[in-house]
Amino acid sequence: MDRDADLDPEARELLETMDDADVPDLHDLPPREAREFFSDWRGEPTDVPELATVTDRTVPGYGDGPEVPIRVYTPEGEGPFPVLVYFHGGGWVIGSLDTVDGICRVLADEADCVVVSVDYRLAPEDPFPAGVEDAIAATEWVANGPEAVDGDGRLAVGGDSAGGNFAAAAALHARETGGPAIDHQTLVYPVVDPAGDWPSYEENGEGYYLEPADIDYFRRHYWRSDLELANPYACPLAACSHADLPSATVVTCGFDPLRDEGVAYAEALADAGVPVDHLHYPSLIHGVAGMLGELGVSAARGVLADTAAALREGFEKSDG
Repeated sequence: MDRDADLDPEARELLETMDDADVPDLHDLPPREAREFFSDWRGEPTDVPELATVTDRTVPGYGDGPEVPIRVYTPEGEGPFPVLVYFHGGGWVIGSLDTVDGICRVLADEADCVVVSVDYRLAPEDPFPAGVEDAIAATEWVANGPEAVDGDGRLAVGGDSAGGNFAAAAALHARETGGPAIDHQTLVYPVVDPAGDWPSYEENGEGYYLEPADIDYFRRHYWRSDLELANPYACPLAACSHADLPSATVVTCGFDPLRDEGVAYAEALADAGVPVDHLHYPSLIHGVAGMLGELGVSAARGVLADTAAALREGFEKSDG
């Protein structure tokens, strides 16, 4: 049986377009060039909702760390609103506020929440734990003064891919340090076991957007030692316990190398008694939620709609 027959037709068309255009492999580019290419290739998101306001500012860093740039997306309507602190994907090396703009707009609109998108420091200039410290700093800033972003006190963390890693780490850190109180975590095809060697790495290792060479490229720029990879803030699946963490939405895709570790994390949370909504899309590829531009995949809106509905439910349960 041809496994590719199960691949979403628009995802297949996108992959073929990339192949025909001889798109360079990210792992062959220096980080600065990879960032520029990633941003330019994705283009502007299309058919995304208008919001009440979108504003940029900075917030205090972690400890003596530098200030952290954020972008605040406020939906239409009368606040205050629950707040989602969101971390973009990109393997801790690429990505920016702009590359996740479409995702944040859709989630703010459909989940009826403020989204605070975090422009954390990138590797290799700032390797682990710089980025996760920025994620924690932004989360704590919102928690300590939600009124600054028209928040009502309800708080979630979320992110896609490497950003999902940061969201899971922020939730673990909050549990370990006694706060802040996080009501929900939204983990979109998250990296939760970057030291692992899962079957989906081989099964989806070639031709499905994210490849093992890319994963190795990101790893070697972000981590400097195997000891760092053993840190649960780097590898959330390795945490001694997953009990007493916020409820979670975990998104996985069938043609994603990260599929199996995402499934394993959803199972680990559920086994620890954490309420989990596991949204699995067998025909889709890594990165689909952000494919909202001209070279897009219409299924992206469905993934975001489902994710937003689960986030809204997480907020509602915390209110009750």
